[in-house]
Amino acid sequence: MENSLKQEFTRRLSQCNNGEMIVIMYDIVFAYMEEARKAHEGGCYEDYKTAIRKSQGAIDTLIGALNFKFDIAKDLHKLYVYTKNCLAKAIYQNRLDGLEEAEKILKRLYASFYEAAKTDTSGPLMRNTQQVYAGMTYGRTTLNENCLEDYHRGFLV
Repeated sequence: MENSLKQEFTRRLSQCNNGEMIVIMYDIVFAYMEEARKAHEGGCYEDYKTAIRKSQGAIDTLIGALNFKFDIAKDLHKLYVYTKNCLAKAIYQNRLDGLEEAEKILKRLYASFYEAAKTDTSGPLMRNTQQVYAGMTYGRTTLNENCLEDYHRGFLV
């Protein structure tokens, strides 16, 4: 994954609430899947395997976020395990079929979580983070983001 994409995910994670966190994890899974697809098209099997394993790791994070007090968590768990198995199949067959099957399932779930995240009014998960303001200035082709420096973030000794 490119450093700029990692920085964007880090910024989003520092500002998100509970619902947005799940959406961001899905975005990370999809980013690794896209990386795997590009590596496969480029013929680099090791990079392909690495990207798929990172996708599986992100799915493990989604599994860890499940609350089994609710019945739907059991169904989601089954779907996540199935998608991980599809990705494992994609590795050992060195084909994109399993990757595409997993992506199809996860895209449907993503749409649901995206809509649910819009209704989440909980506060940000992380405290004492930099505030990011977008739209105060515009670049020639991009929207610039500014971070206000806060020298009292984190631990005070």
